[in-house]
Amino acid sequence: MKNYILKRIFLIPLTLLGILIINFAIVQFAPGGPIEHTLAKFQGMNVNATGKLGGAGTELAKTSKYQGSQGVPDDLIKELERQFGFDKPAYIRLGKMIVDYAMFDFGKSFYQDKSVASLILERMPVSVSLGLWSTLIIYLVAIPLGIKKAVCDGSKFDIWTSFAVIFGSAIPVFLFAVFLIVFFAGGIYFQWFPLHGLTSDNWENLSWLGKVGDYFWHITLPVTAMVIGGFASLTMLTKNSFLDEINKQYVMTARAKGLSENQILYRHVFRNAMLIVIAGFPSLLIKMLFTGSLLIEVIFSLNGLGLLGYEAIMTRDYPVIFGTMYIFALLGLVLKLISDITYSLIDPRINFDSRN
Repeated sequence: MKNYILKRIFLIPLTLLGILIINFAIVQFAPGGPIEHTLAKFQGMNVNATGKLGGAGTELAKTSKYQGSQGVPDDLIKELERQFGFDKPAYIRLGKMIVDYAMFDFGKSFYQDKSVASLILERMPVSVSLGLWSTLIIYLVAIPLGIKKAVCDGSKFDIWTSFAVIFGSAIPVFLFAVFLIVFFAGGIYFQWFPLHGLTSDNWENLSWLGKVGDYFWHITLPVTAMVIGGFASLTMLTKNSFLDEINKQYVMTARAKGLSENQILYRHVFRNAMLIVIAGFPSLLIKMLFTGSLLIEVIFSLNGLGLLGYEAIMTRDYPVIFGTMYIFALLGLVLKLISDITYSLIDPRINFDSRN
């Protein structure tokens, strides 16, 4: 197992390098860009009427590779290229980015007067809070429910809970969020929970216990919306995994030896059935951290990494896009490695070192 872990750790920087190169190449061919985004602000302006944008002696860009450059001074376009770093060849920009990212230097945002690292650190607690609490609660709900459904397969309990699971998976998460706001955050009926933020304005003045209570008060509705929309697939995965194991020959043999159902279920079936459930942990956590929380962050006005990445894509803020993507990929690779280690801890029969 030690050799396998060392190999995976060695492959992490190589994988990140491949991801950076592929995404950098895609961006080069993607329509639009920071220069086009900036030039769009000058649409409708009479550039010749202003000394800064035009005037006598200023050559206008008649033909340019940038959309929206018509009527814009050529020296302004060159200045924008220098400002955004596009005055250098692509291979030089790629090489500099690889060296900087190896030292976790993600540069500075094009449109915000902050470094990408500081923006990520500012937004990270929000996404981590949503992701960790949602994933924890989903597992605490889905695994016992899935086991119960497998044991009571075909019963009334299984049928009614299946309806609830299907209902939860069929309705988008943002609809649950809107429903919770309407009913419990001052929409029409009750005003029990706040509508935005993770803390109150007077959070710094609260006692330690008051800060904990205020935090959970704010996070209740966002996490509830994410849990309702995320527990269905894990519940059915757990049920099907346990059903598959329960019907195997070794379970019948254990019953013939006189073992109780609880002994069979938790001493034999549980270890084998939980392998596939554990395998889905990294993807679920990544989904809750960065993708599943995007709409939740927008609806509840939570400044997390998902919202940061979305805003960067819309404004073509390349340093933020690549920085957040790099962090997402790194966390995903680390979580996948942790998942494999957990595999071997649950079932010592699994030996990754023996794989060719």
